[in-house]
Amino acid sequence: MKILFFFNIVLLLLTSLQAEEKVFFAFDDHAIPWRDNVAVTPEVAKKHPANPVLRRGPEGAPDHGHAILYGTVLKLGGKFRMWYLGMFETEIKAGQAPGWWRPMCYAESEDGVTWSKPELGLVEFNGSRENNICLIESEVPSLAKVNDFLSILHEPEDPDPSRRFKCVFIAHPPFEDVKGGRSAIGPNERRWGAFVAATSPDGLTWKVVGNRPMNAGNERFEVSGLYRFGNFYYAPGQLISPWTWRMDGSEIGRVMLSYRSPDFTTWSRAKALAFARPGQLTSAPVKGQQTHMGAGLWNRGNVVVGLYGRWQDAPEKPVDGNYWNQGVTVDLGLILSNDGIHFREPVPDHAVIERGKPGEWDDIALLQGHAFVNDGDRTMIWYSHWDTGGKLRNMEIGLASLRRDGFAYLSRKVTGSPAHVVTSTFSPEEGDRVFFNIEGVEDAGPVRVELLDEFDQPIPEYSGERAGTVDRSGIRIPVKGWGILPEGRPAALKIILPDEGDAKIYAFYVSTE
Repeated sequence: MKILFFFNIVLLLLTSLQAEEKVFFAFDDHAIPWRDNVAVTPEVAKKHPANPVLRRGPEGAPDHGHAILYGTVLKLGGKFRMWYLGMFETEIKAGQAPGWWRPMCYAESEDGVTWSKPELGLVEFNGSRENNICLIESEVPSLAKVNDFLSILHEPEDPDPSRRFKCVFIAHPPFEDVKGGRSAIGPNERRWGAFVAATSPDGLTWKVVGNRPMNAGNERFEVSGLYRFGNFYYAPGQLISPWTWRMDGSEIGRVMLSYRSPDFTTWSRAKALAFARPGQLTSAPVKGQQTHMGAGLWNRGNVVVGLYGRWQDAPEKPVDGNYWNQGVTVDLGLILSNDGIHFREPVPDHAVIERGKPGEWDDIALLQGHAFVNDGDRTMIWYSHWDTGGKLRNMEIGLASLRRDGFAYLSRKVTGSPAHVVTSTFSPEEGDRVFFNIEGVEDAGPVRVELLDEFDQPIPEYSGERAGTVDRSGIRIPVKGWGILPEGRPAALKIILPDEGDAKIYAFYVSTE
């Protein structure tokens, strides 16, 4: 059955508004660099009681072996849409999926909890087209076989309708299928670690860009993300020595690196080191710490936030040696970037989503996706479980949630002492106002907000007796006493916490909404 999707002008307008919004997260020390007597308290996401919310399929289904969110969740036109990796066998053979293929599967939901797997009728599998596999076409068939991580980007404003959905994924084609030569770096492998790009008009039928991997002529690359920031598309992923190294040339475990492209067709040969765990960069690296599969990322316009895999090696190698990474554990940690290139961890080693307790379905290692949706008063995040023992046990998809944009909050550190923060300078645009995501304030003890110029001096019309106030709690509370900000004049916000009470600032926004 063919599925049709219609996106109206309201969706385009909302997309435009989101792109213009400036988000100041409590934990962002670049957007909020100046801090007096405040501390950041990180939050842990709450797992849904119905987890796992998307389970593997029955015998004979393309996701019978596992259903994992090495993929993406978007909310489009009021519907949640999920792209994930299936596997049709129930065991890994020689360390890889059978046939070097894990199908790109599709699901949809009205609430993000209960999912259906529509029969797309696009790909023949086990003698039938009654399945939820997306179609990927390529001049080189082996490039169309997803074998690992896929990430979807939706750009409804692209003037070419066939490119409004974009995707990157990992394929493992034979070396003879790769135009551009083999890697001159690293050991001889069985197949190429290929970074493949594809485009689609609807998210269901895809065409591979070009006739060779985006990293052809370069070393292998395990791409695990896609976003657009400023003038470039960025495709982050992971590498490990001998394909990458520390600044001084010494060996390093898995870290996040990134390619870039101005047009989604031609990609850089050079890569940026985007993120490594602090313990990976100390003079004597912390044993067993690695950064697994880059990060699942969420572009909020002026800042990119995301979750990365906090990999920890097993204390000892498996005795039987049957599966090389048995005993590895992974939680999901928080990172962010203000330039789209360099990421940092605001609270080192904090887990936004923790692996489950022994005996729970997600008790070994977690896998992140590009799967963040703000829906009403909550931020919804989907993730997967990975059985690092190679048995595919409970490798399905779960849901966790936070207060909307509630990854962490700012509050006073020392009771009885003044506390305030000042943002970096920004340029208000036409119609911009200020909104707060805040708890613990009331009319008797409001937060005060002043507007400063680029020299840190109060702008009289927005300071002193004319300062704005925030006197009630909520996820998007407008500053009281202020209207629209002065357009085009460089400015910064000064937020003064009340002397009494327990004000908690999760985020604030400069937006036309």
